[in-house]
Amino acid sequence: MRGFFSNIWKNRAHVVMALPGFLILFFIMYVPMAGLVMAFKKFDYQLGIFASPWCGLDNFQFLIQSWKTFVNMTKNTVLYYLLFTIVGTLLNVVLAIAIDQMRLKRAAKTMQTLMIIPVFISYAAVQFIVYAFLAKDTGLINNTLGLNVSFYSKAAYWPWILLIVKIWKDTGYGSVLYMSVLAGIDTSLYEAAEIDGANKWQQIKHITIPSLVPMITVMLLLSVGNVMRSDTGLFYQVTRNNGILYSTTQVIDSYVLGQIFKSSNFGFPAATSFFQSVVGLLLMLFANWAVRKIEPENALF
Repeated sequence: MRGFFSNIWKNRAHVVMALPGFLILFFIMYVPMAGLVMAFKKFDYQLGIFASPWCGLDNFQFLIQSWKTFVNMTKNTVLYYLLFTIVGTLLNVVLAIAIDQMRLKRAAKTMQTLMIIPVFISYAAVQFIVYAFLAKDTGLINNTLGLNVSFYSKAAYWPWILLIVKIWKDTGYGSVLYMSVLAGIDTSLYEAAEIDGANKWQQIKHITIPSLVPMITVMLLLSVGNVMRSDTGLFYQVTRNNGILYSTTQVIDSYVLGQIFKSSNFGFPAATSFFQSVVGLLLMLFANWAVRKIEPENALF
């Protein structure tokens, strides 16, 4: 313990610089976690969170009271996570490498800027953009191609629509992260490979991609913790909470949000968040253990 405090004093300048960020993180991320106690309480507005009576696991029973709905939304949540993660990671890496290989650096910078703009557009606005394309009578797709497709009544179309929207909105941010790794690769490696007669594809295969593997592994490990979570804006707002589409668009988070508006039972979303967090933590620990067995230096801890 004495060594711990001596290290803090020795590095006090760094501690002071990091303190504001730590306090913001503590109050925004960790203090609200005390609210998870609501998962085990029958919340009463007049009594408050901590004075409300305990109800055991009743809030968790509400989560699975409709087994068919629970299975469907859990399946959708996991499948969308796998779809978005696999396609998103592949596109992020491909775009990052493609932009990094561009000879005109000004064009590369312009491309980066254009790609990251959708990240700052809220889903409240995205839903109107999507509707402008997909509306049956006034939609751009139907009017341009001479079709009469009712996208908002065909659930089978929506996995692909949501994939396109998700990729369009998030790919730019992911690509920038990987480009930051590419910028740190020693150029002498490429020069040596070129002298040895390696073409561009061989340089990418044997230098660029191996350099990205640690970053890809870390990003995948961090995302595993969110396997039971979904982007509420994407699944609730973009789909306009259309009940006809629930078979392919309803996920755990959008279901919880809908139940809050119907019943105002805040114990239920707290129980769902607790369930998602525990499952996500266990999956991340397992994934990290598996990575440590295969490639220890790429593990998180």
